[in-house]
Amino acid sequence: MNNSTEYELFTRGIYQQLVDADTIKATKVQHNVKLEGKSGQKHQIDVYWEYEIAGITHKVAIECKNYSKPIAISKVRDFYGVLSDLNNVAGIMVTKAGFQEGAKKFAKQYGICLKELRNPTREECIIGELITITSADIRHTLFLVDEEWATNNGYDFQAYRRRLDMFHCTGRWSNSSHIPIELNNENIYDSSGKLISSLDELEKAIPSDHNGTDDITFMFEDAYVNAKWGMTKIKEVQYSYEHKTQTSTIRLDVSGFVDAILKDALNGEIRLINKRQR
Repeated sequence: MNNSTEYELFTRGIYQQLVDADTIKATKVQHNVKLEGKSGQKHQIDVYWEYEIAGITHKVAIECKNYSKPIAISKVRDFYGVLSDLNNVAGIMVTKAGFQEGAKKFAKQYGICLKELRNPTREECIIGELITITSADIRHTLFLVDEEWATNNGYDFQAYRRRLDMFHCTGRWSNSSHIPIELNNENIYDSSGKLISSLDELEKAIPSDHNGTDDITFMFEDAYVNAKWGMTKIKEVQYSYEHKTQTSTIRLDVSGFVDAILKDALNGEIRLINKRQR
């Protein structure tokens, strides 16, 4: 099957669907029909159907042009010659690539419908966008480690900062004095192991009228937290506040439901042909 015949059958299928939706009486849309004109000449019609309204028979002929460039006036003029020889047959010319201005003017003058019929592009299947904006206020619990104590006890917290950045895919912690630490519990002890406070108590000490923006820092002279790697000496506990806004766009894509796009080349009206209707 060549490309022209394939396009003719595609057109027949689309118009069969449209005819089924618009008429009460079953009407068969035919392909490759021969009609005899008033001159006695037989004309080959790509797509053809007849329907009856109030006892009057209406006839429609479609000329299919599977071209990659806009149709010139000469092709529309040739089709007009065929229609003029036939007996009261309405004409439609369809193509994928549109029509030149001269062809449009000629068709409008002589009542020939011009249509662009093709598979829709991906962008034409986007019928709208939904933009959502999400905001969140995040509070981080951070610690200022006693670096002298860390060095004396063989801990390399600079390497730990680099691992945090690698894990979180950010460059935030490498140059930060205060860092997050994974704890076994929320207690804070002194060097003798005595419980002196807890993160829960510190949170309760945050003023109720705090603006949720400025950092709040609690300082200690002799304090340790129970980290995953062991007791760790800290100088400060800091509550750092961050406001995050995320914008996401959801595109309403109907490509899975639309089989074809039918555009009137004269008035620009566009009709999407639903796959489920075929």
